[in-house]
Amino acid sequence: MPQSYAITAEAIQAERKRVNDDLDKFDAANVIRLDELELRELGPSDVRLRILAVSVEHNIDHAVLADTVNIAELRGGKIYPGNSAVGEVTEVGDRVTRFQPGDVVVTHCNGEPDIYGYPARIWAYDQPESIGWYGREAVVGDWQVIPAPLDCGLNLWEIAALPLRAPTAYHLWRRAEGIMRLKVGRERLARLNVLGFGGGVSELFLMLARSEGHNAFFCSGSPARRDHLAGLGIAPIDQKQFNRFAGPADVKAFSKEVKKQSDGVGMHVVCDLLRGPVFPASLAALARQGVNVSAGWQLGQKISYDSALLSVKQVTLDHTHYDTIDGCNAATELYGSVFKPTVHEEIYSFEELPRAVREMHHNTQTGIPIVRVADDMPDSVKSLAQ
Repeated sequence: MPQSYAITAEAIQAERKRVNDDLDKFDAANVIRLDELELRELGPSDVRLRILAVSVEHNIDHAVLADTVNIAELRGGKIYPGNSAVGEVTEVGDRVTRFQPGDVVVTHCNGEPDIYGYPARIWAYDQPESIGWYGREAVVGDWQVIPAPLDCGLNLWEIAALPLRAPTAYHLWRRAEGIMRLKVGRERLARLNVLGFGGGVSELFLMLARSEGHNAFFCSGSPARRDHLAGLGIAPIDQKQFNRFAGPADVKAFSKEVKKQSDGVGMHVVCDLLRGPVFPASLAALARQGVNVSAGWQLGQKISYDSALLSVKQVTLDHTHYDTIDGCNAATELYGSVFKPTVHEEIYSFEELPRAVREMHHNTQTGIPIVRVADDMPDSVKSLAQ
């Protein structure tokens, strides 16, 4: 049986007990553990994949910590995670016409599309019976994979950074820009000020904004990530200069800096996480008619704000999630031309995946963490995996 990583409710409980529920001392490597998994039989519309590389995602950190919901417990005590991967097709069902053995593909994690195509459930997280891609092999429906754009100019690790993050950023940007244009047309304001905080989704969000001619600003505590985006014409702001917005004075100082960099206007669009101290800072940065979009999970499920003040400023808060399958395909077309992700300097081995999750939790990585799963790569990607 192929190896695959698992998260169990039992392991979460044991680790929480060990650290007395102090999540700062929590070691994710004690929870996500290598297991063996018997894959289902290949169905007529399925593809079997040999996983080549995966990206470590923040929703795995949430699953390990059980800090929003205990998803392993809700899924019956165990989940096999992994939302983002590059794989090689090794076998196809007799009804599959889009793929053949030897094709290299990227995954998406839309697990249960609603009536409009947006996900009601996420694959390898809250979709029942779903098996993720933190393993050596996988069997999924052919609708869950997309041809990998191997000629896009990115290396294999950069491609592996994008399958979850790129559709999320693509969805966020389309929503944010669309809402803004409902309020203020291009004829009144052609060039927007756009701000993103911290992570991989925000980076890609800003790359989209910049590619369309807007002013883009990246607020991060990571010098490596700021430098990478500065090279793409995106203005850096050092989050640590403002004590990571620990108090009102820090937020006020950040707001003053934003106004200085935007000629007194503020930000028309802000992409954040609607969580912790970043949320007040993002609201303080918004210009009149501004739009705040949330990039993913909240660490806290409750937020508060001054609704009267935001009403006077005509501010819109938009809660978003992952994109449609069509959106995932469209986002994949932008690999390399628009999306040029910052990848962590170390490519982890498959055996070191738990350490990658631990280091993501402690925010010590210089970019998006990538895990090499396959020891031997197919000829089509060998030059991309140097």
